[in-house]
Amino acid sequence: MAITVAAAFNEFNTAITPGEAVWGKVYERRDAVVNTLKSAFPSTSDIRYQSHKIIGSLGRKTASAPVADIDLLVHLSVDSDLWNRKYRSDSSEFLYRVRRSLNSASTVRKIGARGQAVRLFYADGLEVDVAAVEKYQGGSFAIPDGSGKWLTTNPNRHESYLDDRNRELAGDLKKIIRFAKQWNKAHSSYLASFHLEMMVARTFSSLNNDSRDALRVFFEHNKNYLSVQDPAGYSGDLSDYLTPLAAGAARSALDAAYRRAVAAKQAEADGNHREAIRLWRVILGNQFPVFG
Repeated sequence: MAITVAAAFNEFNTAITPGEAVWGKVYERRDAVVNTLKSAFPSTSDIRYQSHKIIGSLGRKTASAPVADIDLLVHLSVDSDLWNRKYRSDSSEFLYRVRRSLNSASTVRKIGARGQAVRLFYADGLEVDVAAVEKYQGGSFAIPDGSGKWLTTNPNRHESYLDDRNRELAGDLKKIIRFAKQWNKAHSSYLASFHLEMMVARTFSSLNNDSRDALRVFFEHNKNYLSVQDPAGYSGDLSDYLTPLAAGAARSALDAAYRRAVAAKQAEADGNHREAIRLWRVILGNQFPVFG
């Protein structure tokens, strides 16, 4: 609970930023999975464990609590003959090989295959998506595309891009990204997480300590502008997954958020913090504090 809008945002930021306990659990889960991978793909195998890295929103430090999954990029080195004969033209078989090996080596409650990763299910709900990849020269990776082919990605480039933008914006960008993710979650999650992050990152030339105005600017700038390019240069327009219907719904949700943000800013300027907090809670969801 809070009696000023600024205090409500500070409380909200603390509540949705993963803390030490969350990170401790993430690292413990990561280490358990990596140990299983090392056992499943030893140095004597035709597929060998090489390295790992937490990617996704946790890797970019843009995750917004509660955290439900860990994306783990795992570099597996495949014998060249096996790669050329079996996996170069069949990423699905590569993925199933990873799942079979993990099934035989792991004590996890359930292991399932997804289109681009192997998902390890745990009873506590914190799941791990293992993105098994081969590495290209130049630092990019080949990852299964979900249809048996391969796509090229570079999560290291995504991470460095956001780190650079965060520094340029005085360290405030990732906080605004977490707020935007809470808005998205509260309003039907029309936008994919990575797409939303890149939308926020391209919005600002400067930021100050006023998160309320930053969100207003984000909603205004993007309500008619969903297209944004992959900063790594591989995936093109990150909004391509949206159907015309979903794109229209996302634009409507952004416009509604913009209009409420304007009203909330005006209520705060008028000294009506109760109304401003009520409006921000509509925008950002039930984790946002109530007035009092």
